[in-house]
Amino acid sequence: MMLVGRLNLRVALVVLCILVLVLMLFWSHCGELSRRPIGSVLSNALSERNVGSDEIECSINGEFSVACRRHRDEIYVPFTFIHKYFEIYGKVVAADGIEKFEWSHSYSKIYHPKKKYDPRGTFTTFENYNVEVRDRVKCISGIEGVPVSIQWEPRGFFYATQIAQFGLAHYSKNITEPEPRRRILDDGETHIENWIVSKDAYMAREYDTTLRTNILRFTTTDHVSSQVWLKVNITQDFVLSLDLLLKPNSSLTVVLQNKDKKETVYLHYITSLQLISAQEDHIYYGIGVEAAWRRITRDLIIDMQKGWALQDRPKRKSPRNKFKISSIIVCGSGSLDNVTVASSEHMAQFVAAARWLAAAQRPRTGAWPVPARRRVAGQDLRPGWHSAMSQGHAISVLSRAYYRSGDASYLQAAKRAMYLLDVPSHAGGVKAMWMDKYVWYEEYPTTPPLFVLNGFIYTLLGLYDLHILEGENSISLAKKMFDDGMTSLKTLLPLFDTGSGSFYDLRHFTLGISPNIARWDYHATHVNQLYLLAGLDDDPILINTAKRWEGYMQGKRAAHN
Repeated sequence: MMLVGRLNLRVALVVLCILVLVLMLFWSHCGELSRRPIGSVLSNALSERNVGSDEIECSINGEFSVACRRHRDEIYVPFTFIHKYFEIYGKVVAADGIEKFEWSHSYSKIYHPKKKYDPRGTFTTFENYNVEVRDRVKCISGIEGVPVSIQWEPRGFFYATQIAQFGLAHYSKNITEPEPRRRILDDGETHIENWIVSKDAYMAREYDTTLRTNILRFTTTDHVSSQVWLKVNITQDFVLSLDLLLKPNSSLTVVLQNKDKKETVYLHYITSLQLISAQEDHIYYGIGVEAAWRRITRDLIIDMQKGWALQDRPKRKSPRNKFKISSIIVCGSGSLDNVTVASSEHMAQFVAAARWLAAAQRPRTGAWPVPARRRVAGQDLRPGWHSAMSQGHAISVLSRAYYRSGDASYLQAAKRAMYLLDVPSHAGGVKAMWMDKYVWYEEYPTTPPLFVLNGFIYTLLGLYDLHILEGENSISLAKKMFDDGMTSLKTLLPLFDTGSGSFYDLRHFTLGISPNIARWDYHATHVNQLYLLAGLDDDPILINTAKRWEGYMQGKRAAHN
């Protein structure tokens, strides 16, 4: 009996030791990858999840904990935590069958100028801009051919800054991109298509004294099936241009078809003042009510995407390779000519922006008021406020329009745009002063001023553009205003340095509130702007600051004391 009792005692001790060991393993090696309050690891030691044997709890500033991994003397922290905590970016990529992890401190790119900035050439790095695809663009107006902004007003309004950027982007793309592919469908002369005419419709080719060429004239009845149409099968290229005259209650319809699935989209360009409307697969753009010749240039894919957005349909990344133009239909009464499909029409879109700026400019003030309310840094800018960035961008567009066309009205409009830059913000202008000594052209003319950096530099570039195109050796108001602004920039530039990035503005000085640190895309804009200006001004503060700020994007930081 004593022998049996000893054996039972030994078995019990072994079982007890095994239970203690199992409990210790679960106690010390359970955890989660998400943030948890301190102590949660211990309190959840018996978690249902089985984890690796090398996990360790990382306490973050005594506030929360993260499950990390330990290998000998090294501690490995999850990248998901590092990404959010330090704003570090990374992804797994594969090359030649080998995977590696690419780590980056920013998500933006720096473009080093290959030559000195020329106001006759590309505008900064705008060849990389695609203004019309932005969510803040409601659509491209069917009448004016320029973007309509919903940045601060969902009903949409014409915003000079956005329209100028649209024009400058297309001007720059026209220089950097190869000659577009163009296919003339019908010009009434050398290219004539076989249009299909329904029984109750009429079509004829006639000589038009206004255009001084043969045009296609059409008339249809009110019946749904009464129409004149052209069957086509065009892929890849979706920018449609034509000369068009529509009488009231008439329309031009372009039919797009998805090549992979049964989906048809109808783009209707109608005699109406309505901006845009959409119902299922039918999207409508008003192109005006005046029965006169007009040149229409439409990016059909953009028009389709904006119609989808109006209906909150899912956004698609690249539908251009999925669709084709299957037909062009005209209804009502009117005429058309020079029907062309191209891969791009950048100069036509640039000219549309330049014409809008020239026509919409207030003749007395030379300004483009913003008709939307804007709240910035706790201050209200009521509808009708002005922006130096709008003035500067517009000057850059109008100067280039003058250079390309020789039309002096563009030059005069550019000169008028300078007037507002010399009017103080409190008097309805955009001019601020730092310490009553250094002038600053305000993107947002608040009181006290904000001193936004990127908008100020864009204004300087507009002044430089106008000065050079007026005559580089001339003594002009644009030259003086540019020089005054450059003095201010070089004096105040160190105030924008955070030691690891840049400030968007100086509200922490003027308003005494929390600093507004520029996110990486704005920081990259600052760097690109400084590199460009360093090619115009050899003061070392410009190039040295540009290099240092570019280093911040690679993880470099200012030294500690």
